[in-house]
Amino acid sequence: MELKDKQPCPCGRAASAGRSGKPPVARVYGDCCGRYVEHGDTTPDADAESLMRSRYTAFVAERADYLQATWHASTRPAALDFEAGTKWLGLEVRAHRTTGDDRAEVEFVARYRVGGRAVRLHETSRFVREGGRWFYLDGDLSP
Repeated sequence: MELKDKQPCPCGRAASAGRSGKPPVARVYGDCCGRYVEHGDTTPDADAESLMRSRYTAFVAERADYLQATWHASTRPAALDFEAGTKWLGLEVRAHRTTGDDRAEVEFVARYRVGGRAVRLHETSRFVREGGRWFYLDGDLSP
């Protein structure tokens, strides 16, 4: 799936509501995860939560190149396959915490549908920063 700069970002991160009193709306892809997914070689993610959100967006867009580049070399799979017909439904970030120098965890729930079946992925992911860049290390799934 190709994402356009001006469409709402799949990660769901809200833009500020401003003074209008209107509820916040999702940031657009180009100003949110798109800057990382499309320009990761020159624009590293600001923190572990941003990396987790951009990786979710990369799954939505089936961008294996970005997912591989942001996966720590010690745990990176040789290849990634995407399940045909997967429809990503949303992301909820539940917690983001620093666990040490250049280490962090992000707890999230990602929802998707595949083959008519709803799936809920609840994970606490671990991230490490090396050379000024954050990488996904691994994670623990929750029921």
